[in-house]
Amino acid sequence: MARTPAGTPDHPKGTERFREDRATSTVRGTDQPDLVAGAEVIRDTVRTLPVKPGVYRMQDARGDVLYVGKARALKNRVANYVQWERLPGRLQRMVSQTRSMTIVTTNSEAEALLLEAQLIKRFRPPYNVLLRDDKSFPFILLRSDHEFPRIVKHRGARRSKGDYYGPFASAGSVNTTINALQKLFLLRSCTDSFFARRDRPCLLYQIKRCSAPCVGRIDEAGYKELVSEAKDFLGGRSSAVQRKIESQMAEAAQALDFERAAMLRDRLRAATFIQGSQAINAEGLDNADIFAMASHGGQIGVQAFFIRGGQNWGHRAFFPTHTEGLSEEEVMQSFLAQFYEEVPPARTILVDRELPEAELLAEAFRPAAGGKVEISVPQRGTRRRLMMQATRNAVEALERRAAERGTQAKVLRELADFLELPDVPKRIEIYDNSHISGTQALGAMVVAGPEGFVNNQYRKFNIKSAQTDDDYAMMREVMTRRFGRVQEEDPERLGGTWPDLVLIDGGKGQMSSVRDALEELGIEDVPLIAIAKGPHHGREGREVFHFPDGREKMLPTNSPVLFHLQRLRDEVHRFAIGAHRAKRSRAISASPLDEIPGIGPARKRALLLHFGTAGKVRAASFEDLQRAPGVSEAVARTIYDFYHPSG
Repeated sequence: MARTPAGTPDHPKGTERFREDRATSTVRGTDQPDLVAGAEVIRDTVRTLPVKPGVYRMQDARGDVLYVGKARALKNRVANYVQWERLPGRLQRMVSQTRSMTIVTTNSEAEALLLEAQLIKRFRPPYNVLLRDDKSFPFILLRSDHEFPRIVKHRGARRSKGDYYGPFASAGSVNTTINALQKLFLLRSCTDSFFARRDRPCLLYQIKRCSAPCVGRIDEAGYKELVSEAKDFLGGRSSAVQRKIESQMAEAAQALDFERAAMLRDRLRAATFIQGSQAINAEGLDNADIFAMASHGGQIGVQAFFIRGGQNWGHRAFFPTHTEGLSEEEVMQSFLAQFYEEVPPARTILVDRELPEAELLAEAFRPAAGGKVEISVPQRGTRRRLMMQATRNAVEALERRAAERGTQAKVLRELADFLELPDVPKRIEIYDNSHISGTQALGAMVVAGPEGFVNNQYRKFNIKSAQTDDDYAMMREVMTRRFGRVQEEDPERLGGTWPDLVLIDGGKGQMSSVRDALEELGIEDVPLIAIAKGPHHGREGREVFHFPDGREKMLPTNSPVLFHLQRLRDEVHRFAIGAHRAKRSRAISASPLDEIPGIGPARKRALLLHFGTAGKVRAASFEDLQRAPGVSEAVARTIYDFYHPSG
């Protein structure tokens, strides 16, 4: 492996703004020595490279990753960068910043492609195409770890046993589908603990969205039949399920069992609703993902349709960045590699253009898809019609984004004028505190940029020195810790982690606390503003903005700038309240037994079940502790000595 600066993976990285600024800096003229130095670093690395597939990372002097690439033959591919005079300007800029490289060999080029996608998502290099989407895709999970399986919405790692159906484009589409599926198949959605405690049916049974297996209103065999029907329906055999329900409804009506016939009629309506809500007719397709691209003014948008079991499970638009100087085919190929880094691929992937490495992508996706993957450009029939619809959606989504960005840019310019800023802010940090009478106090910071909120930059601060209800002291602590750290990590302000504007949720007192804290750190050039409710407290739109010099300003109630600032304030308030609730919940569920070394959750539950309370565990004798189930002599001695250190 080539040399790499120590601690590279954990090195603090700058924001997208700074990384893009560096990516667009010139290398000609005065920067020519940097270009030669970068080429020399690459040349030294090439001498040690094998002719094997793998992934290479180029890093700058700070250790930040500039670019991640994959190669069928590392030595041949990386050697191309040595001939820097033949490179386009974009890659010359990259070479001029390169000061080290990291090499990882793989068993095949397909493995290298997958590793490349993982590293791009991890390091977000400024010279790679980036899929900027922080939201994971929701799935429907039909669990199989209970005799009466439950149906739930699921995000994240797929660790639970059961069948996963997705991805869905949004949480809203999942919730709508689950509600309809509950009406159609009467499957439970409650937790196992709630299920075990029931002695009578809950409200969902009353509104005909559950069959109440918890109290025996349906036996295990009958419930398994419903689960089997649900799997058939979600797996694409919806017509067969509907015909079965229609047949059962006719039999019930013929037997004069009108109550059952009405229930089956409602289930049939739910099935019709699910199919009728599909805005796209995907007849003839089983499981497929459809991708179409649109470009305008240097911006690129990709529209994705998700078809599962012949049903449309929603669509979403993506806007990859760092696409300058690349062909649309290269952008689409890089987009697909990153998109399927977390989402399981469909067996059929339809794209609107020929990709240079379609076969390699298909080979790389095969293990995750569980079989052969087809990547093709549709030419006729249903597939072609769906692709044309996806293309229209891509164009419309890009036009909407351009309009929104134009409006956003106008709002930010007006915001800069109103707050008397020297330039349009690229990074805005918003702060708030949350506590109950000083307990479980924490501070919260959210970050907003030209593209919206930057979720991965959000931070929580557990208040350490101000465990009171003194909101000003809490704000001083948060500012001291936040800016003390950024002074230490980025004293030259080159990492893009310094804000162009600090917005504080509060009034004159909070403003004074923040201003004084920053002055003590020697920071006097960071723009500050505090937003507080106006004289008629509680009335939206009458906010007062406090400046560091004591001046106050207000905005018209219909001002777009006011709406934008309110949205920023509301987001930090939401984040602070959510973080405080989570902290409070952890504190409520904590037990004195947690402090005893070597006592895990299972032994803690056994002790509490045996003795009743933590206090009785503390008062128990050594002999009594030994009698508790699952407690050995050594564990009993550990517990007893913890509470009786001199005994």
